[in-house]
Amino acid sequence: MKRIYAGNLPADTTEKELTELFSAFGRVRSIKLAHDVFSGKCRGFGFIEMEGHEARAAIGGLNGKDLRGNLLRVNEERAKDDKRGGGARRY
Repeated sequence: MKRIYAGNLPADTTEKELTELFSAFGRVRSIKLAHDVFSGKCRGFGFIEMEGHEARAAIGGLNGKDLRGNLLRVNEERAKDDKRGGGARRY
């Protein structure tokens, strides 16, 4: 199972629309869009879970695709970097 990052989504993107878009490449296991707390609109990104080979096909087929004037950024989710700089702190 791979988790895919989808970014640069239009603010009115719905989970249904994203499911239809990604379903062309295989079975979508789950979708989670980030929503603004106050407006309820999509914050421009979300995460999709698909099987490995289907996820790679979706990334290849959808990265850079135009969705209502926005060029999608689709890639495999990356772990957040540790911003503390690593190592023990010395005082």
